[in-house]
Amino acid sequence: MTEYMYSPGALVYFAGALYVLGLITINQIVLRLLILAGTSVYIIYYATVAASPLWEAIYVSMLIGTANLIGLSSLLARKSRLAIPRAHADLYDSFPPLPPGDFRGLMKLARRYRVEDERQLTVEGEAGSKLYYVISGATRVQKGNSEFILPPNFFLGEIAFLINEPSSASTWLEPGAEVLEWQFEDLQRKCKRSTRFRLALEAAISVDLARKVARAIGPNAVRPRPPGPADPAPLRARQLASSVSSVIR
Repeated sequence: MTEYMYSPGALVYFAGALYVLGLITINQIVLRLLILAGTSVYIIYYATVAASPLWEAIYVSMLIGTANLIGLSSLLARKSRLAIPRAHADLYDSFPPLPPGDFRGLMKLARRYRVEDERQLTVEGEAGSKLYYVISGATRVQKGNSEFILPPNFFLGEIAFLINEPSSASTWLEPGAEVLEWQFEDLQRKCKRSTRFRLALEAAISVDLARKVARAIGPNAVRPRPPGPADPAPLRARQLASSVSSVIR
């Protein structure tokens, strides 16, 4: 039994087990590491199973291992903060979440600038052609008969980009505001080439939309009146709490 554990046949089972574990693993980095380990074991098997090494099988396994290493390196580079471009490193922590590699790809397509005078970015009811991200400064928004000011760190034109609908509001950047600008065509071309990039960008925009909804206040919203000591609802709540407390004791 001990001799079999160190035999070439045992190497086949061990390498196969590594491959199976890799194929049932969701994490891409762990998957590639397990497949790489399995390939290495197979190379040892091909080198020891016969009187002379099986060079053809070894060469093919080395080719497979090299391709796996290239893919693994790409995955690690995508997740490494070293991929963040220096020119936009100040934005990464406040930007909607994107892996560093996808953030780098997005910034390559962006134009970053600061406006000296008020500049209109979107027109309500008209189709847009650009996506914006306001880095700093105030943005004046007009929607129907309502007008309000938005703080920075949000996307503009994302609805038109995602679902090809006209802009839902007219917006103006106040003087001194800084913004990132993308052409729809550039982003759509990049999204067609890389499904991973498209999913990452859509996720970042979705997070931004969720933030907007979370801090939005409807035009008919009213501030609730603080309950007084004689209000029946708090009184019933206190009575119920007292009853529950007596039961627990």
